[in-house]
Amino acid sequence: MKPIVVLLILFSFRSNVLGQKAESTESTNTIISYWDEQRKGTNHFNQIPSEQWFDAAKKANIKFVRLVFEKWDGEQRDFILGDADDYQGIVKGDFQKLLYFLDYANELNIKVVITPISLPGDRWIQSNNDQKDGCLWLNWDYRQQAVNYWKDLASRLRGHPAIVGYNLVNEPHPESYYKKHDFWKKDLTDWYQTVKGSPGDLNLFNRQIVQAIRSVDSEMPIIIESGLYSTPWAFDYLEPLEDDKIIYSFHMYEPYTFITKSLNKDRYSYPGSIPIDGLEEPFELSKDGLTNFLKPINEWTTKNKIPANRIWVGEFGCDRSLKGAESYLADLISIFNENNWHWSFYSYREDDDWEAMDYELGKQKVHYTYWEYQEAETMHLHYDDIYNRVTDSFWEIFQGEFK
Repeated sequence: MKPIVVLLILFSFRSNVLGQKAESTESTNTIISYWDEQRKGTNHFNQIPSEQWFDAAKKANIKFVRLVFEKWDGEQRDFILGDADDYQGIVKGDFQKLLYFLDYANELNIKVVITPISLPGDRWIQSNNDQKDGCLWLNWDYRQQAVNYWKDLASRLRGHPAIVGYNLVNEPHPESYYKKHDFWKKDLTDWYQTVKGSPGDLNLFNRQIVQAIRSVDSEMPIIIESGLYSTPWAFDYLEPLEDDKIIYSFHMYEPYTFITKSLNKDRYSYPGSIPIDGLEEPFELSKDGLTNFLKPINEWTTKNKIPANRIWVGEFGCDRSLKGAESYLADLISIFNENNWHWSFYSYREDDDWEAMDYELGKQKVHYTYWEYQEAETMHLHYDDIYNRVTDSFWEIFQGEFK
């Protein structure tokens, strides 16, 4: 990658071009039409944004990326936000860095959904000394800061030709701050009545942030995730908005005890079954079992007359080393495709010392040079060296979908 200082020199020129593109894009009034046909893509949670990553995605024919930027080095504590404890405005240098890579994605015809995992009063736990930050869901002052942040961000990104959506926040979980921790107990509708109208009201949060964005951008599709870390079951209390440019999203990492190696401990394989605390019967690890788990989505769309092309599986995946991981992933993709839902898997070539969901690496242990490159923060420069060593990759499960 070119030195970032050199890259940023290009911004004044690119900004002028962006202004022209923004006017053209807005006038066509067709951004939401991007979502009319099924979209398949990936997540970018990398620490270091690089041209090499986007080049590799382009080569793999990945045309759609859910982009998270909180791990990027910023001028202040929190990238773009400045300080999630006291938001005062967009950090200009950070924004220019984001803009550069949005422009680069656009040059490659890769579309992007902007996805914060931190908001004012809701700093991402991994950026907060592994401590939860629930101020946004407990204090109205932070709600106003979050409104201001999204309004500022949307006004600056308005009309960028690479962007096809704003994902309001990654995996909202106000439930965890209001004594709702039981994932499997289906009582979310009743629970919601106890927080309705409070800062912990996710539906109210959605309406307020959408209203703020719409005050500066009437056309950009907006993605709303369900509560309790974007579980399908939280669709039970999710309220659709009176806005025809909304995409509704959930994540799929269930059963979590199966997909997580440290919890699975080689006890469970796919297909099979797994006991779940709170369920009378074991969870059936099969396509039928997964289909049944996702029924709340179908029930919700039918009830609210939401078309399938307004549903997006924002994240899904499992540890690549698990027995039957390939079949689990293939069955999930099959279910998503049969429902005509958009999807973006987790994750493509992540550079965060965590390779559990890098499916190009297959089931084998990574070569020792992988860790050397990670430590040196040069992983993006050595993709070919790493992936050409793999002999048991099951990347074709995904590669076959990107046509």
